[in-house]
Amino acid sequence: MRAFIASSIGVACAAAAALPLSLPTGVASSASAATVSAPVPVTSPRLPGSTRSLPLVPLTPPDATPAPDSPGEGVSLGLPAREVEPFSLLGVVWNDPEEEVHGRIQVRTRAVGTGAWSPWQDLEAHADRPDPDSAEHKGGRLRGATAPLWVGDSDGVQVRVLPEEPDGSGEQTGGETGTEAATETGLPDGLRLDLVDPGEAPTDDLTPQARASDEANAELAPVGSHEIPALEQPTSPEDPSAADAARRPTVDTVAVDEPTAATLAPIGPRPAIVTRRGWGADESIRGSFLYTKTVKVAFVHHTAASNNYSCSQAPAIIRGIYRYHVKSNGWRDVGYNFFVDKCGKIYEGRAGGVAKPVMGAHTYGFNADSTGIAVLGSYNTTNPSTAAVNAVSRLIAWKLGLHGGNPKGTAVLTSGGGKYAKGTKVRFNTVSGHRDGYGTGCPGDRLYAKLGTIRNNAARLQGR
Repeated sequence: MRAFIASSIGVACAAAAALPLSLPTGVASSASAATVSAPVPVTSPRLPGSTRSLPLVPLTPPDATPAPDSPGEGVSLGLPAREVEPFSLLGVVWNDPEEEVHGRIQVRTRAVGTGAWSPWQDLEAHADRPDPDSAEHKGGRLRGATAPLWVGDSDGVQVRVLPEEPDGSGEQTGGETGTEAATETGLPDGLRLDLVDPGEAPTDDLTPQARASDEANAELAPVGSHEIPALEQPTSPEDPSAADAARRPTVDTVAVDEPTAATLAPIGPRPAIVTRRGWGADESIRGSFLYTKTVKVAFVHHTAASNNYSCSQAPAIIRGIYRYHVKSNGWRDVGYNFFVDKCGKIYEGRAGGVAKPVMGAHTYGFNADSTGIAVLGSYNTTNPSTAAVNAVSRLIAWKLGLHGGNPKGTAVLTSGGGKYAKGTKVRFNTVSGHRDGYGTGCPGDRLYAKLGTIRNNAARLQGR
C-alpha cells in the first residue's frame, strides 16, 4: 500500500486535548511528559462540527514496536497514545498536495464508552483532488492528505509513521529528531493529524448559502426539502412530458431551440436522493458552485473507510468527509458528486444541483465532463451490498441519461494531467472505476468487479 507522509514538527496547530494514556499490555509508550500539552475542556454541543490538528512529533525514545510485515527497527515519528476531545473521523495532512512518499501511516483509536483500543489501521493514500489547471487547484489552499478514516466516537489516538529509506531498501532509521528525521527519510513538510468531529445535523439553516444549495435543486423538489423524491420516468424518448426539466439532448445532436422527443436519450427513473440539507451540510464552509459542460463518464469510488457503520450514521460520515475535504484538504467543497451507503440510500455530494454537470474533485485529471459516485466503505476484500450496487445502477441510469449517456457505451475525455499526460485523449467506459483514471486501487477489487453488473443494470433501467 502507498501512503503519503510529511513532516514539519514545529508547525502551529489548533488547540487539542492531549493527555498521555496507559497503553494496552504489550504496546510500548514512546513519549516523554514534556511533549504533552494541557487538555482543552470538551464543550457540548459542538455544532456544526470541528477540526483539531496535532503535529506529528519525534518519539523520544523511538518506539521500539515495529509494525507487522515491516523490516524496520522501530518508529521515530508519530504521536504517542493520548486522550483528545471526542472525534469520529481522522486523516493525516501535509503542506504540498503534489508531494508524496512511499511508506505507511498507521493509527489506533480508543472508543468512547468502552475504552477499547482498535487494532493498528493503515491510512490509504488520497488520490482524489482538483484537476491541475482548475480554478480550485490554483487557489493556493490545497494540501496533501491521506484518505479520511471513519473510526466512530473516539477519545484517544496514537499514530506511527513507517517511512522508507530514499534508496528504496525499506529499512528505517531510528534516533533522528525533529526536521532531521523528516529530511533523512525524505518526508514532505507539515505532517499533522487532523481529528474531525462531524457535529450534529442542524435543525434548520436559513443562511444564503443554504438557500442557494436548495435552489440549485428547485426544479426537482421544493426549496428546503431534505430529500428529492423518486420519479418514475419514461425509459424512452417517446413521451418526454414526465421527464426532468434538466434533460439534455444527446451529444451528437445538433443544437436546437427546444429538444424534441427524437433528440432525447433514454433516461432511467430518477431515484430518491437525500439533499445536502438532509444530511446536515454546514453550507457556510463551502465555496461557490463550479460547473463543467456535460457528464460523459461516471467514475465509481469507495471512501476507503470502515464498513462497520450503521446506515443511520451515514449522514455523520458524509459531514465528516465534507469537513475534511474543505478544512483539511483545502478544497472548495466535498469532492464527490454523490454518496451511496451500504443500505442503498443515495446522497447529494458537491453542491450545485444533482441534475446539473457539477465539477467535482474525485478523479485527478478527469474531473471535467464526469461525475463521481462514492460508496461509503472499503471494498478491497469486502463485497459491496446488493443494495449499494443497485442504488449506484439507478443513479447512473438517471444521471448519464440526462446527458445522453449509454451506461454500456464509451466516451472520450481529455486528461488534465496525472496518470495520463495533460491533453491526452482517453477513451473510457461511461461507467468506470477511479483506478481507470488515476493510479489508485479505488474503488477496491470487489466493487470494481461489480462495474459490469452496474452497467447492465443501468442500461436496462434506461430501456436499452
